[in-house]
Amino acid sequence: MTATASHGLRTYLRAYGTVAALLLICLVFAALSPNAFATFGNAVNVSRQIAFLVLVAVGATLVMAAGEFDLSVGASASLGGVMAAQLAVVGMPLPVAVLLTLAAGLLFGMVNGWLVGRFQLLSFITTLATGTMLAGFTFWLTGGSTVFDKIPEGFTLLGRAVWLGVPGPSIVMAAVVALAWVLMHRTAFGRQLYAVGGNERAARLVGVNVMRHKVWAFGLCAMAATGAGVLLASRLGSAHPTGGNGLFLPAYAAAFLGMTAHRSGTPHVLGSLLGAATLGILANGLTILNVQSFLQDVGTGAIVVAAVVFQKISAGPSR
Repeated sequence: MTATASHGLRTYLRAYGTVAALLLICLVFAALSPNAFATFGNAVNVSRQIAFLVLVAVGATLVMAAGEFDLSVGASASLGGVMAAQLAVVGMPLPVAVLLTLAAGLLFGMVNGWLVGRFQLLSFITTLATGTMLAGFTFWLTGGSTVFDKIPEGFTLLGRAVWLGVPGPSIVMAAVVALAWVLMHRTAFGRQLYAVGGNERAARLVGVNVMRHKVWAFGLCAMAATGAGVLLASRLGSAHPTGGNGLFLPAYAAAFLGMTAHRSGTPHVLGSLLGAATLGILANGLTILNVQSFLQDVGTGAIVVAAVVFQKISAGPSR
């Protein structure tokens, strides 16, 4: 392959790889099951299904923009569902219960960011350890049992309500994506966060407070994951101490897919939304075709590997 052709392929993969994959998936499922897949009702259903994943993926995107990883997002989501449900059961007003839960997630994430920034620790190991601790704490809170008894009906309002034909989780998802996009692309904080992730030493030299940006990135990530857990518990009407664990791998798969959808190959909020939509549509189509769940897990893992490979290819050869 000539240098020109190789550059053209990298450019195509960088700009259109994820979009092309999404369109191909949609066309295949529409051809295999047109009456079930290719309907407006199913599209609305997919938007509801991916809402929880998108919230976690957006949070992960913020941390990845700073050049770090947060492996505790699953534990944060589990805590969110359990804590909000338990506070609702004891009679706390629902807005207060949700705000306290989000505040707890924000605080937990900021501690992660402080540890990583203050002591220059590997975020991979740090958040794996703190996430394990948080998972144990959540398990202790519930005694390992699902929280479902005496949950007030109002707790399920946001997760199950539909306004003007749009599910509540879809509305929350759209609001979070919009806010995150503005934060990352229309504020000094977002631009400086990308600077930290691009070259931390250079960012320090130009006066960026690296530690503060990492603390807030981890804090907002954990709060988004906690919010996803609250929304999921509201949708199900129950909360399990491991209920958010299944969101971890798909969230990072979505974020990596989103990187291939952006020309710069950097974490991007709208790219993560596109990646989550790709995974959600894939899972939805496979479910319609009665493909067993373990094969869906194999597919998700394969997509993570493919996303990393495509991102590497699109970035060009190492120097």
